[in-house]
Amino acid sequence: MSVEGKLKEAAGFVNEELNEHRDSPEGKQAAQEGRDLRNEGRIEDGKMPKTTEPGTGAE
Repeated sequence: MSVEGKLKEAAGFVNEELNEHRDSPEGKQAAQEGRDLRNEGRIEDGKMPKTTEPGTGAE
């Protein structure tokens, strides 16, 4: 597990959480960018990317 992967996953999570409830297209895009960054970090650490619907709590 790399420090860089953990940081990307954490930063992506925060970005997604801050923007996922915004109704504007910019908010939706920012939330998607957060998900993409989080999944990039997970892949770097050898984990499977999260593919469930955001906010469901499912892995």
